[in-house]
Amino acid sequence: MARAADAIAPASDRPADAPFAHGVASGDPLPDGVLLWTRVTPVPEAVPGSGLGPAVSVRWEVAEDADFRSVVAEGAVTATAATDHTVKVDVRGLRPARDHHYRFTLGGARSPVGRTRTAPAADASPDRLRLGVVSCSNYEAGHFSAYRHLAARGDLDAVLHLGDYLYEYGTGEYPTRPTRTHLPTHEILTLADYRQRHAHYRSDPDLRAVTAAHPLIAIWDDHEVANDWWTGGAENHTPGEEGDWHERLAAGKRAYFEWMPVRPSTEGTVFRRLRFGTLADLHLLDLRSFRDRQVTPGSGAVDSAERTITGRAQLDWLLSGISSSPARRQLIATSVMISPVAFGSVPAHLLGPIGQCLGVPSGGLAINTDQWDGYTADRQRLLSHLRAEGIRDAVFLTGDIHMHWANEVPVNAATYPLSPSVGTEFVVTSVTSDNLDDILGVPPQTVSLVAEAAIRAANRHVKWVDLDSHGYGVLEVRADGTRMDYYAVTDRTDPAAGSRHLRSYRAAAGTGRLERVANPVG
Repeated sequence: MARAADAIAPASDRPADAPFAHGVASGDPLPDGVLLWTRVTPVPEAVPGSGLGPAVSVRWEVAEDADFRSVVAEGAVTATAATDHTVKVDVRGLRPARDHHYRFTLGGARSPVGRTRTAPAADASPDRLRLGVVSCSNYEAGHFSAYRHLAARGDLDAVLHLGDYLYEYGTGEYPTRPTRTHLPTHEILTLADYRQRHAHYRSDPDLRAVTAAHPLIAIWDDHEVANDWWTGGAENHTPGEEGDWHERLAAGKRAYFEWMPVRPSTEGTVFRRLRFGTLADLHLLDLRSFRDRQVTPGSGAVDSAERTITGRAQLDWLLSGISSSPARRQLIATSVMISPVAFGSVPAHLLGPIGQCLGVPSGGLAINTDQWDGYTADRQRLLSHLRAEGIRDAVFLTGDIHMHWANEVPVNAATYPLSPSVGTEFVVTSVTSDNLDDILGVPPQTVSLVAEAAIRAANRHVKWVDLDSHGYGVLEVRADGTRMDYYAVTDRTDPAAGSRHLRSYRAAAGTGRLERVANPVG
């Protein structure tokens, strides 16, 4: 099969594509359909965020061949300034488990051709599911070479983005030494700002290439709106200086749904479920819209049953979906790490009443309470449910912390490995966002080897961690197990950066245990 990426050139390279300068994308594949996306510029003044420009009719076509001799669906949709001239078409009636090609037309201009793929039929038993996995793509921190390498692969069913697709900061705020400059240059606060930032991210040729080559499945984390946001505010939002929080939140969410090929499950949320035959269910979580405010690390408040990261309704939805699933594998996309990572104390449950009186958190002193470590009651309810259901091979897929990790997920980390594991967690590093050596301004492995050893010594369920790399992962799911291949790009500041395989880990079906394997798939 010819790779779609082979036929895709950046839109900016071809003047005829000017109305479609932001490229094309597809997302959220179903057995009979997929969501198609583009953005049109009907007149020069209709720049993103301007609110200007006429309503125009945009035609779309879907074919089972790249030459469009076999068109299987077509139609027209109106693009208006009310949605920033973005176009979203939820196409149905397609055949399952097949590559499809799509394009848009405005007047005499045609968009680049995109390739997408439908999911297997609900009762089908596919041999495998293979996903590219990415997170944390900060435009100013470097080039999106990870996207380019994934776009060039012809073996992926989709690309999963686990959040921080874009960043809200002003130029030079994060990172302090930018490789390139985004637009607008100030911190984004308004609907026009968020729209312009989304548009500028799509000026990147590697981003356009990966969304044209594969369907995208995405959830958000915090930077799509503001750093460390929760229901009532954010670390990076100052009331009185940066406007009303809820207006900013609504603006960020609205622009996200306009510019991303994502189906909202309900108004303003991204939790939803995709099925890949009887092989796997993919549960996609929204861990920002319903969470309580973060607490200080070391606070016993992390164990409060009143605190939530998921919200009660979403957690109930997840648990019932797992219980009723006919699929062999339960894949759970969680934007922040669920595995406990703690240092410096004996867990409170081993100290008994003394520990409780001292306010020691039950899992020890967590270093990041923005993760599930800050909301341990929700985590315990989920892990206990998996154990009660007899599930030992749930797969958590995570981004956020700009490091590669391979973890087992114990019900009780303090007594691991004697306590059972209910699954594994594969954490992928950032596409570009700063990690440890970047923040410290030191060469890779200057301090990371010591830090990695300390993490593993204090957290025995962590089988591997890499603190220095930028890159991506490739997940493969089969009936007999799952595996993650971890990759690093050679230099995030080089637009032509190469890619190298770092490590691979596999979990055999029903074990909840990881083993290192030698070679990547594909």
